[in-house]
Amino acid sequence: MPLLIPKTVVAGLALALTFGPSAARAHHSFAMFDRTRQVTLVGVVKAFQWTNPHSWVQLAVARGGAEEAWAIEALSPNVLGRQGWSKNTLRPGDRVSVVINPLRDGKAGGNLVSVALADGRVLGGGAE
Repeated sequence: MPLLIPKTVVAGLALALTFGPSAARAHHSFAMFDRTRQVTLVGVVKAFQWTNPHSWVQLAVARGGAEEAWAIEALSPNVLGRQGWSKNTLRPGDRVSVVINPLRDGKAGGNLVSVALADGRVLGGGAE
């Protein structure tokens, strides 16, 4: 007796095989970051987003008497976890020093290279 497989299962499997591998590889380029330069920022954590595909640090940096908001991209929680991070590593109000590869367009953002915590620990978190 032949095996009867519903058309919807076959269609779903065909889509998964067609687009699954490319979707798994889909990832933005790091070309927006100037990876030839490193900038050190000292500031106060406003938020830490422990999210996929990339975690984010929102940092307030005092510049010329004003507060500048920086958006700093880090690796995924999975990779950061293997480097010693947890979802509680950074908390709002923490004073930290971060090293980033800045955005090429000069906006207040970058890719996290490392962070020095108040307790003296230094953790990585940069580009893949």
